[in-house]
Amino acid sequence: MDTIKKLKIGSVVLENNLILAPMAGVTDLPFRLLCKEQQAGLLCTEMVSAKAILYKNKNTESLLEIQEKEHPVSMQLFGSDPQILAQIAAQIEERPFDILDFNMGCPMPKIVNNGEGSALMKQQKLAEEILQALVKAVKKPVTVKIRKGFDESCVNAVEIAKIAEQCGVSAIAVHGRTREQYYAGKADWDIIRQVKEAVKIPVIGNGDITCAGDVENMAEQTGCDGFMIGRSARGNPWIFSEILHYFRTGEQLPPPAFAVVTDMVLRHARLQLQYKGEFTGIREIRKHAAWYTGGYPNSAKLRAKINEVQTYEELEELLQEAAAYNRKTAAIVS
Repeated sequence: MDTIKKLKIGSVVLENNLILAPMAGVTDLPFRLLCKEQQAGLLCTEMVSAKAILYKNKNTESLLEIQEKEHPVSMQLFGSDPQILAQIAAQIEERPFDILDFNMGCPMPKIVNNGEGSALMKQQKLAEEILQALVKAVKKPVTVKIRKGFDESCVNAVEIAKIAEQCGVSAIAVHGRTREQYYAGKADWDIIRQVKEAVKIPVIGNGDITCAGDVENMAEQTGCDGFMIGRSARGNPWIFSEILHYFRTGEQLPPPAFAVVTDMVLRHARLQLQYKGEFTGIREIRKHAAWYTGGYPNSAKLRAKINEVQTYEELEELLQEAAAYNRKTAAIVS
């Protein structure tokens, strides 16, 4: 089976079927650019509130920014009002995204309690109205991201997928956990298989993909058309190029050297500062730096120090010291 391949979503052709999952607070423009360099087949924005666009929320504009070098990129909307969603979809369609995605998977309480995100897994009729309205409102392909169900008493991914297909949705991403699970426990890949067998549109599997072996196993177990990578990409944009390398050569690459990691953190930080300014950029890079450095020697102490940095220069000095210490320790061990 040809696991890694081009994937057609509506009129959009992806060079490969490895997809960066939309993640709030993670998949902003700087991080997407790094994942694109590592050959992710499709980038997804952070989720954007249709109501926030409608009411011209000042913080929303930065979420909508897309650069030419990102393509193809998917813009993810969330909301629960079919009319507002359709109106906003039509309003933003001229922006330079390639695919419009609709969020029915977010498990966060503030989203769910508002009847949005994965709460819509319990509202099949409303979900149908929304998807019909979105497909009608735009010419670009519309996709949807769902979960296995809301909880174990409401496992309805197959039914939702059938509805999505009937509405004219071009592809569906399935996270193999219920809303009640959040990100705990093991993802149920069998539900992805069931969805794949139930519809003809492309099905993208999501949940517990950490390496090429997981992609291989998910492909074998589910037959899905694409692979969406979320939490495993945090602090690890290399995951896309590493998986592609494995399928091209059969070679499993080792984790990047610590010096490579620190170089990437600094590069990421420079992009954050460029697009968000020093105050916001430095504060946001702290969590990314914790993900990047996790698992390396003395990473806990390093993270504590990173959380105190106030400027790019302080971050650079700290990471250079850490890289030098790591090299020295590695030389002693060898």
